[in-house]
Amino acid sequence: MIHTRPTVVVLHDDDAPDEMARIAEHADLRYATGDELPHALPGTDALFVWSFRSQAIADAWPHADKLRWIHSASAGVDRLLFPQLRDSPVALTNSRGVFDQPIAEYVLGTVLTFAKDMHTTLRLQDTKQWRHRVTERIGGKTALVIGTGPIGRAIARQLTAAGLHVAGAGRTTRTGDPDFGDVHASDDLPRIAGHYDYLVVAAPLTPQTHGLINTEVLSAMRPTARLINVGRGEQVDQPALVTALQQHQLAGAALDVFDTEPLPTNSPLWEMPNVLISPHMSGDTLGWTDELVELFLTNLHAFTHGTDLRNVVDKHRGYVST
Repeated sequence: MIHTRPTVVVLHDDDAPDEMARIAEHADLRYATGDELPHALPGTDALFVWSFRSQAIADAWPHADKLRWIHSASAGVDRLLFPQLRDSPVALTNSRGVFDQPIAEYVLGTVLTFAKDMHTTLRLQDTKQWRHRVTERIGGKTALVIGTGPIGRAIARQLTAAGLHVAGAGRTTRTGDPDFGDVHASDDLPRIAGHYDYLVVAAPLTPQTHGLINTEVLSAMRPTARLINVGRGEQVDQPALVTALQQHQLAGAALDVFDTEPLPTNSPLWEMPNVLISPHMSGDTLGWTDELVELFLTNLHAFTHGTDLRNVVDKHRGYVST
């Protein structure tokens, strides 16, 4: 238990977030950009990583002389799992639960967009073209959700409610899962990818999932299938995906994450009519920052009073273990 007000550093990009006013009632706040972090960390009890894409923490780590807890304003923590943090006693928590349903709705939206050809409709409307087409049903289609954590489960429930038949892919094979029914081993993707109309990537980025969607998996997909990535860009071999789309090995892709963000303007993905691009925003809905702060405050209270933190990440596996 901390007997005085904890000191919390908020790592941000440019301007200090307005949402931090509620936290200031319970802690002494310091604000720091990546460049300022080494000077802000000494004497700090906790670090709130608001700028969750920042790479600055590893470099500033030698200055974390009192740090006992890091909280990330994201579900993914891959950028935080550098060796010194993994091997330290510093607790790491994430924002699991805030993004589950919004991301599931995004995935359903992309499925409907592809099936009803809405992206083509919008392009035709921009040029005032009247072109009748027939579209697809989603009822009875099949989807494989890669990643069986809370986000993957929310996606599975959303797609099942819309009439799709959903299975999962994770670390191990099992049957009788309440959300997926059958769960396949991710290692089997080259063998099973061709059984599904939609492949949805929603797994955390780990050494095992890096480059998971590679040439072999893409080649195995149905030419009518679509890939949806709401996980991390590094989980898909992006040049291989471009080639597969150009060669019509699959029918399309909806991508919210990329190996380089922002997506460079010279990427051929921008020009592909069967690709939906969004700027890493699938989980960001009205009120999401308030939810992030509320979760942090819940954990701050636990941290201050010496009780269990929520969403503790297994630093050696890269995900919340319970």
